[in-house]
This record gives sequence, structure tokens and C-alpha cells, in this order.
Amino acid sequence: MKNTVLMILGLLVSVTLNGQTCEYNLTGNVIDFHDNTPLLGATVHLKELNKYTTTDTVGSFTFSEICEGTYTLVISHLACETKETIISLTKKDMDVSITLEHHIEELEEVTISGSKAKKTLTAQETVIKNETITNYSSNSLGDALKEVSGIKAINTGNTIVKPIINGLHSSRIITMNNNVRLQDQEWGIEHAPNIDINAIDNISVIKGANALMYGSDAIGGVVVLNPKKVFKQDSLFGNSIISTQSNGRGISVTSSLTKSYKNGWFIDGQGSVKRSGDFKAPDYHLTNTGLGSKAVSTQFGFNTFEKGFDVYYSYLNNVIGILSASHIGNIEDLVNAINSNEPLISEDFSYNINAPKQEVTHHLVKGSFYKRFNNLGKLTVQYDYQNNHRFEFDKRVGDDRNKPAVDLKLQTHTLSSNFIFDANNIHRVTTGILFRYQDNFANPETGVRRLIPDYQKTDLGAYVLYRWKITDRTTLDSGLRYDFNRIDAKKFYLKSRWNERNYDSDFSDIIIEDFGTQLLTNPVFDYHNIAVSSGLKHEFNSENQILLNYSLSKRAPNPAELFSDGLHHSAARIELGDLRIKQETANRIAGTYQYNNKSFTGIFELFYNHVSNYIYIVPFGTEQTIRGAFPVWNYLQTNAGLFGIDATLMYTINDRWSLKNISSFTHGNDLKNNEPLIDMPPFSTATTLTYNNKKWLGLETSLKSELVGKQTRFPNNNFEQFIATTNSTTLVDISTPPNGYHLLHFSGSISGSNWIKGVNTKIGVAVNNIFNTSYRDYLNRQRYFADNLGRNIQLQIQLNY
Repeated sequence: MKNTVLMILGLLVSVTLNGQTCEYNLTGNVIDFHDNTPLLGATVHLKELNKYTTTDTVGSFTFSEICEGTYTLVISHLACETKETIISLTKKDMDVSITLEHHIEELEEVTISGSKAKKTLTAQETVIKNETITNYSSNSLGDALKEVSGIKAINTGNTIVKPIINGLHSSRIITMNNNVRLQDQEWGIEHAPNIDINAIDNISVIKGANALMYGSDAIGGVVVLNPKKVFKQDSLFGNSIISTQSNGRGISVTSSLTKSYKNGWFIDGQGSVKRSGDFKAPDYHLTNTGLGSKAVSTQFGFNTFEKGFDVYYSYLNNVIGILSASHIGNIEDLVNAINSNEPLISEDFSYNINAPKQEVTHHLVKGSFYKRFNNLGKLTVQYDYQNNHRFEFDKRVGDDRNKPAVDLKLQTHTLSSNFIFDANNIHRVTTGILFRYQDNFANPETGVRRLIPDYQKTDLGAYVLYRWKITDRTTLDSGLRYDFNRIDAKKFYLKSRWNERNYDSDFSDIIIEDFGTQLLTNPVFDYHNIAVSSGLKHEFNSENQILLNYSLSKRAPNPAELFSDGLHHSAARIELGDLRIKQETANRIAGTYQYNNKSFTGIFELFYNHVSNYIYIVPFGTEQTIRGAFPVWNYLQTNAGLFGIDATLMYTINDRWSLKNISSFTHGNDLKNNEPLIDMPPFSTATTLTYNNKKWLGLETSLKSELVGKQTRFPNNNFEQFIATTNSTTLVDISTPPNGYHLLHFSGSISGSNWIKGVNTKIGVAVNNIFNTSYRDYLNRQRYFADNLGRNIQLQIQLNY
């Protein structure tokens, strides 16, 4: 009986199946997302039926005699991102239109060597790859940037490092971190960028103000820090780096982990911890120069070609010791320090970080969304918030022992949007707008006069960029940007200072209250900044190309240049801004010639930058305070001319040996006073000989020769000072640069994929300043008090999994 029932059921199913009519037809077109042109030869896979077909000359395809139902189409094409789409077949003749991004590889220029995409086509730009950044895991961003010709650093000791691009630094350089402009009181030379270098995948360094999408005030250039790109695939990967070093007995640990999905979702996280004690010059310890750093970042989002979003958060806390010997008590201490061959304070090694010191905490939150529109382009909207809290601790006694002398909290809100019209492969237009509000609070409870006042700053910006691909070998870039800046401050002035600077004749209308010995003022400044750029790239052939570019840019003075008024404790000097400071205007022209073949690459960059109303700070004498006499530094303005040449040469001797040289020369003139500009980097050249042998555990070694000349062009800002204890007048020499120097560095590494199962391991060692050479760098603000670092041996272990 049971078998009979099964036979009847089987017969009924058979009749039903035989009676189902599969007469449905599915036709369609595969077209380019940008310009709707048909795509020939695209493969179309009907997943459930395992049927394949390809598109014809008009991008059409057909599947015939299929049944009603729901199907998955998988469409792929050369140089396109494969796309899956669900089709509900409910009528006998159904037609669909499917778009693919055909020139996805052309959206950004990628160099032949496989480095990351450049941000510009016609500007002087260099990309620092991840392998190089990893080598600087325990160092700073400024240290890594020195790998680029024309990039130097202005230091306050070993741990506070700010980049200089072609002689310009601080507020003249824009730093973009994950598409967010860093806002961290960058006006101070002793204020290092609040960046964890371990959260960066690659860096684009753009010289000059040619990248207008980032701002109109990048007179020096732009440093773009890019996170790693997350691909649309099911994967889980990460890495860990452990570094130790002999000088400072430091250790650094960083780790990251990324999870991505084929449907476009992703999440990643990264964290770093660094700790070091007192660093050491060749002959003595540099007391109170330790560092403690903690950093965390995380990001999640959804990423497909047509749309996506991401949310990003980062936290960084740095505690930085300031060399005890540099914290002078008065002008006599400064004279004694300059005239001494060794620091006046040098104690045994310690991990303690005491006053003078800095503590900086930086929070960044970003949310962005993008959407691509068929046959039009891509819209991006972004909001970001930053909170930067800076403490500077002076040596104090009594109840104020642990109270900061400087307490600044800077909060910044930014809303921005841009649209890229890239449907046309010949003409590309990018437009964007920006609104930013910033609030700086200077805590009045520090017990000392506030160096920087409370202020609110509002920025409005708009830009348009145009790219014209004239021929396959010639591209023209141009751009126009306008920014409005308003600074609204509340500041107290001592009447003596107010009268000394003759402010009453020009600024009596900003006084809002008289407190007897002090005036409360409300200075409000509006600035209109216009920037223009134009660049041309021409490839003569596969080996020769040139870049020519011009930029006009304006920079509004920053709050320090306008309002500084008092003792800057971490710099041990009195700094005076000027309410009469005007905008800087820079006209920069530059040219690049590049030759590249299989064995040799040569890049030669020339530039001239004329800056009207160039703002600079120079020593101006001394002033007596309750702590003693201190040097006074004034912000002034002049017209400046900067020109120079940067060169990068790379020669591959054979498959194991190679040579690389980077050299730069910058010449800066004060055109009004016919004298050199202060703080210009001297000539430098660095040559690296590299040997690789993959058969020997992936051996990589390099020997680097670094030569820095003596700066012979400098303004004479020396002054004479009466010293009461000796009843004599002495010369305070704060201008004469130290001698040039030559250093040798070595690095080597081995690697293997089978030492730990599922982990690629790399072990590296580096020796900086091999011969423990004593030297002082002209651009190190602590050169008056101590030598630079001596020999440093570093060990690094990288684990990629």
C-alpha cells in the first residue's frame, strides 16, 4: 500500500513538472555607470541555472526559455567591479538595465611601482608607502616625512617634531587625517601634530597650495594621511608591531585588526602604546625628555561602488617631557646655557616625566556618506568634531605645584560636502563647500597671565576644480577657492602693554571694559581669502614627463600671531603678537622634470615662492618678570622670497643592489630688509645603499649617509644684556647656527611566512648615528642647551596575520 501511494505522488509531481511552461525570456543591457556607453564582452552568469552569456556590441544579452522565479545575475567585465543583482522574473518578456563602473581604475592615478594613488596630477607630490611608515612605528610623523626631498623638521628636542616644506611650517601646512583637517593649535613651534603614525597606511605630501580642496591657506603644502583601504570581500586580517630602542630605553606596541564582508560592511580597530625615558646625547643624559603616548582608533561602515558610509573615532594622549636644562629661570641662565658645552642640568636616567612638560589629549569623530549618481558623478557629505586639550606645566612650588601654566581647550565642528562630476572621461569638475565653527577656551584658573585668549572662529569656504585631459599625454588642472574667516576674541591687556604698542590710536573702539590696570577688549577680525591654482602635466614618452604649476594663496593670521601676550612657558620666552598683523599672500611657481626607466629614476623640482606680508617671529631683547628676565620674541611682517631645488635619484644596479639619493636646497630672503630669513633649513643630502636577497630569509639591508651643511645665511638677532650678578654686559648669541654634521645609519631585516603558522613575520634592526657623533641641529629649538641624540639601536618585530 505504501509503495502504491509513493508511485501516485511521484506521478503527480512528474505531471506537474512536465506541465510547467518555461517560456520566459530575460533580456538586458550592460552599460557604463558614468556615461551610459554599452559594454562589449561583459560576462553575465545566471547563477541558479548555471547559465552564461556575454554582451554584444551594443551591450545586450539574452536568456531564453527559463521558468518564472527569482534569479541572481552576476555581471563581470575587464577593469570593472563584479556586480550581483537579484531579478524577479514575473512576466514572459522582461528587460533589465545594469550599470558597471568601467573606468574604476582611472578614478585615481596609480604609479607603476604599485604605490598608493596620488591626490593630484599636476602638483609636486610624493607618496610615502606603508613599508616606510612601518619603519617609523616608534617615532613621529615628522620623522617619517623627512624621507621626502625638500621636507625637513623643526624640533623641540627629540619628541616634538614639526614638518617644514620648502622652508615653511606650522600654520602654513595643512594636515589631513582621514579626510579631516587637523585642528590642534598648530601655531606653536613646540606643538607637534597630534597623530598616531601607526594608524596611517600611506602619506601624500603635496608641496605648495595646489590642492585647493583641502584649503586656501596651504602656502607651504598639504600632508594627507590616508587610512588603509578596506576591500569588499570576506576577510579577517591584522598586524602587530613591537619595537624597542636603546636610547631612552623605549618600547612601542601597536596592533590592528580588520574584518570585512563581501557585501561591503567592514569594521576595524587599532591601538598603540609608547613609553620612553630620558634620551641621551653622546656624552650625557638629556634629563626629563621622556615620552608617554596612548592612542586608539576605530572605524566601521558600508562600502560599495554606488554608495556607502563610514564612522571614525580616534583618541590620542601624549605626555611629553621638556628638557630640564632648557627651562631657564632668567636671562642669565640663558647666557650661561649658551656658553656651556653641556646642559646645566644632567641627571641619571629616569622614566619620570616632571615639569616642564606638556600633556595633550585629542579626540576626533567623523561621519561621512557618499552616493554615486548614474551618468553624473559622486556626492560626499561629511561631519567631523575635534576636541584638543593642551596643558603646559611650568616648574612651580606650593599649592600650584601641579597646576598647569597653560590650559587650552579647542573644540572644532566642521560640515562639508563635495560633488565630483566624473561622467566625462575628458573633463572632470569637482565642487565643494565647507562650514566650520571653532571655540577656544583658555582656562583663567592657571594663576598666570593667559598667553592665548578665548576666541570663536568661523570659516566658510567654497571651491571648484577642473581637470581637462587634453590628450593621452597632456592634462591640465585648474582651481578656484574662496574662504571667509572671522575671529571673535575676548582678551585682557595690561594698560602698560596697550600703551607701549600704541593700540589706543587704532583699536580704542574694541575696549569693552576698564578694570584699572587692565582693559578687556573684543577684537573681531574678518578675512577674505582667495586661492587660484593651475597646473600642466605632459608626458613626452614613457620615460620623460614634466609638471608645471602656479598657485596664488592667502593665509589669515592665526590667534598666536595676533594675540600672544606673555610668557610662553614651554618655550621659556615672552611672545608678543600684533593686532595689526595682515594676511599673507603667496605666489608660487614650480616645475618638475621626471625621467624614469627600468634602472634609473630622476626627479628634479624647482620652486619660487613670493610671500607678501610674511609673518615671522624674532628675538627683540629682554623683559623683566616676577620670575626674572626673559628674551622677548615679536611677531613681525615683511616680504619674503623663497626658492630652491629638490632632487630624488634612484638607481637599480641589479636585482639586489640599489642606490637612492635625496637632496634639497632652500634659499629664503627678507626682501624688505635685504637679509636672510630666520629658521631656513640648510643644504642637506642623504644617500642610501640597499642590498636585498630574498633567498636569505628575505634579507633587506641599507646603509644611509646623511650630510647636513652649516646654515651660513641667517639674520643677526643677537643682543647685549646687563648681568647684575657680574655687573657686566654680555652678548646673548641666539642667532649663530651650529656647525654642519655627517651621520651614518644602518637598517636590516629578515622575514618568513612559516616561522609562526598563519603569520608573516619580519624582524628588523636599525642603528641610527652609528658612530655616536656629537652635533647640534640649527632647526632644533633646544640646540642652545644640549646636543642632539647619540647612537640609538632599535629592534622591531612585525607580525602580519
